[in-house]
Amino acid sequence: MAKRFPAEWEPQTAVLLTWPHAQGAWGQEYHHVETVFIAVAKAIANSGQTVLITAYDMQHQEDILNKLASHQVNMNFIQSYLAPSNDIWARDHGPITCMNEKTAIQCDFKFNAWGKKYDYEFDDAIPSALFKSQLLKGYLAEKIDFVLEGGSIETDGQGTLLTTTQCLGNPHRNSNLSLVELEQYLHEYLGFDHFLWLSEGKMLGDDTDCHIDTLARFINPNTIAYVHCDDPNDPHYKPLLAMKNQLEALRNKEHQPYQLVPLPLPSPHFDGKGNHLPATYANFLITNQLVLVPLYQDKLDSAVLEIFQHHFPEREIIGIDCRALIEQYGSLHCMTMQIPQVLR
Repeated sequence: MAKRFPAEWEPQTAVLLTWPHAQGAWGQEYHHVETVFIAVAKAIANSGQTVLITAYDMQHQEDILNKLASHQVNMNFIQSYLAPSNDIWARDHGPITCMNEKTAIQCDFKFNAWGKKYDYEFDDAIPSALFKSQLLKGYLAEKIDFVLEGGSIETDGQGTLLTTTQCLGNPHRNSNLSLVELEQYLHEYLGFDHFLWLSEGKMLGDDTDCHIDTLARFINPNTIAYVHCDDPNDPHYKPLLAMKNQLEALRNKEHQPYQLVPLPLPSPHFDGKGNHLPATYANFLITNQLVLVPLYQDKLDSAVLEIFQHHFPEREIIGIDCRALIEQYGSLHCMTMQIPQVLR
């Protein structure tokens, strides 16, 4: 039965968050990033869409629910289940949901922390724990012996995959499979039949081997928003210009070029040790009613919000301060995973 990986702008049942805690990668600093989680959960729940929260244990769950209630979150749209976690990046360890003619399938791909860079055993088990929680009715589950992260794939919902050779072709994911072999697997598992590969473009500080959701995103079937740098002295300039040239050469299934929307590059952000952090406006999230846009207290923030409002006139645009998130090398899209709605 034919499979299809839906676009992010299609109807969703919920958005998954894996809440930070003291036992995870953030340690005792987790309160620093928790403010971002509260802001994201509040925006989504108060728009009338369910937020599914992975809590480490019962005490953690109680603390989360109390904090959300104290921040005037609509608790009618908050649901939670218990599962230990290593880190917060639900985009990559959460289930990747595809459709067939009858139902939706939560694909439980293997997660190995971007090529075994960090601990991941708890995170890899989260899709199974979510399915067993029975919070999502009407979904099937399929465990797949293939490493794949949600941040590495981008689609128009019509069978087209936009991705990077640097990530999917990384030998620490799937043992030196060729691009042709990768395409065969991705067709089988998610129904892709049109493949757009980028081999250029990189954000300094990115530890995912060039996830596409840091670089270029579909905003409708014929339009791709991408990170653009216009400063020749910036180290991003040459790789992002090379990526732009590749994007201009891409063609859709009808052999037509895509409309391209440049997203400016924020001013450089660094951690306390002077390491460059991957601040990117491409890491936005589309929900049923909203577009949540990562902001960095940058002079470009307001202009970027206007870009999104122009291209999503039917949705409310909400900016979320994500400076805390990038300290661990991810941003807003990375911390979330949408659960597409079962359409009958």
